[in-house]
Amino acid sequence: MSSWVEGAKFVIEAIARGVEFAAALIIGIAALEATIKAALIFARRSSPASAKNEVRLTLGRWLAVALEFELAADILNTAVTPTWSDIEKLAAIAPLRTALNYFLEREIREEAAPAQQEAERRIKAVE
Repeated sequence: MSSWVEGAKFVIEAIARGVEFAAALIIGIAALEATIKAALIFARRSSPASAKNEVRLTLGRWLAVALEFELAADILNTAVTPTWSDIEKLAAIAPLRTALNYFLEREIREEAAPAQQEAERRIKAVE
């Protein structure tokens, strides 16, 4: 293999590792934020259900972003001289991550819909 191909392979693998690291950071920071917010809600004990729901929705949105990053890293890892084993792993992982993301996004939309409708109702009332 020529040196430029080896160089390209190294760069793509480094990018994939960086994307995986970014996903891990997103998950870690989002989990920390959710933990802090949940602890504050728990300490107050009189917080409305909407506050708890907002913690769930925010965490869910960040997890969806992290899943997209992980899928991108998987694709990058497979793009570099893939073996049949790598292709099989991607064929198994990609649909699972895509399905997880789909259902997570659907739940977020359903949970956020009442708040969205209320905001739209308030805007119309002001106009």
